Amino acid sequence: MRRDALSAAVPVRAAGGAVAVGVALAVTFAWMVGWYWPTAREIAGIWWRSETFAHGLAVLPLCAWLVWRQRARLAGLRPAPRAWPALAVVAGAGVAWMLGQLAAVAALSHLAFATMLVAVLAGVLGGQAARVLAFPLGFLFFGVPLGEFLMPWLMAHTATFTVGALRLSGVPVFQEGLHFIVPNGRWSVVEACSGIRYLIASLMIGTLYAHLHYRSLRRRLAFVALAAVVPIVANWMRAYLIVLLGYLSDNRVAAGVDHLIYGWVFFGVVILLMFAIGARWREDLQPGPVPTAPRVQAAVPAGRALAAVAVLAAASAFFPLLQAHLDAPQADYRVALAWPAEVPGWVEDPAAESEFRPHYLGARGELRRSWRRGDEVVSVHLAYFADQRPGHELVTWSNRLVAPESNAWLVHAREADTLPVGTDGGTVEVRRATVTRADERLRVAVWEWYWMDGRVVTSEVRAKVLKALDRLTGRADDAAYIALLVPQGDDPEAARRSARAFAEAAGPALLRVLDDAAVQAGAQR
Repeated sequence: MRRDALSAAVPVRAAGGAVAVGVALAVTFAWMVGWYWPTAREIAGIWWRSETFAHGLAVLPLCAWLVWRQRARLAGLRPAPRAWPALAVVAGAGVAWMLGQLAAVAALSHLAFATMLVAVLAGVLGGQAARVLAFPLGFLFFGVPLGEFLMPWLMAHTATFTVGALRLSGVPVFQEGLHFIVPNGRWSVVEACSGIRYLIASLMIGTLYAHLHYRSLRRRLAFVALAAVVPIVANWMRAYLIVLLGYLSDNRVAAGVDHLIYGWVFFGVVILLMFAIGARWREDLQPGPVPTAPRVQAAVPAGRALAAVAVLAAASAFFPLLQAHLDAPQADYRVALAWPAEVPGWVEDPAAESEFRPHYLGARGELRRSWRRGDEVVSVHLAYFADQRPGHELVTWSNRLVAPESNAWLVHAREADTLPVGTDGGTVEVRRATVTRADERLRVAVWEWYWMDGRVVTSEVRAKVLKALDRLTGRADDAAYIALLVPQGDDPEAARRSARAFAEAAGPALLRVLDDAAVQAGAQR
């Protein structure tokens, strides 16, 4: 009778261990999401509205299922909180999260939040349970909407492969950056054609497949590497075949939305083929090691466990409180920008204003003016930002030369250049690009740069870092986007000469505009 009672108590204890781990996971997850609700809500919103990151909607259910699969291994285990191993990770990730918030680098904030979440979950569970659930915890990182920085590289290589394959197929093609022309049509590699969706989805599914079907680390890593290479090559082939089909059918097939549908069908076939090949070396159907009886974990003193949980809770809550103090609400206001003087040798001509308008939203003030010198025309576009908060930030995903997913204007190759607009009469480094209207009847040369409290910047990354440092040190975060727009004919050097001559003549007045705006913004603080 006693033996029966003892044997019956083992599964109860095992079930109790699994339930305790599950409760600890749920409570800790809710705590972290509650403190970082704006970041968590932002991530979930990206999952919902972005086709690129829609796979994130499946991450949490898959993680829950992966935890459920480990319930037998959790038998006899209970949460054994340990603060110190996780505390260093939480501190580093918390600083990164706060910098991401202050600099409006959403990707950094999202990745830092996921890192903190995993570290706190592992710290609350303790070493043994965390090791059992290492893969489900790590799988949470697939929910981070990260990877768009690869788009330019993927788009450039897709265009290069497509053009090369078309030429090998005997199709005459003229390439200009990401745009190329065949005899019966014009094609462009846009963001939707970069293949980033295929790559991210393939990596997530491939990693899950490797974990479920392989035991050896070497085979798992090999399959994940395959899952990263296959979608890139498949996207190149997809782009090539779509353009070839359009060329051979005189654009009756593979044009419009059809090419996206054909692309997903092609990608699905390729992924299924990859899994079919990988199944030949699967190890989950082979006899594995004989399972041993679950080891009952020694109980952790309640006082020590509560202290560890308290330390982790305090550390995770510290950064949102500090960030809220540094990012106090700021009343909305406007900055009036006015050109202070004439430009020697140039005559202001409002009728000559460029049709093209850089896509920079949320500025405290804007200035657009145009000047003429004989047949030369130059327009100035200036957008001024101060006390940058969400909705009033200089460098964001949507603020760029051409609006995301715009069909009206095309941006051609960009390059570094210099203009004589320095404070000491010297030159500063700027970016030069050519923008063409979709109907090809207008081409505009653009010289653009950022002004950040007296510093000229061309790198978005450096601009983000400087903004975060200014906020942390209490400096004003005043910044501006400046662009010179010059109609470009058949001679690009003529447009460059016009931009340089105007910049040299208008440089002092432009700096006065920025100084006056900074004074106005300072009076509003």
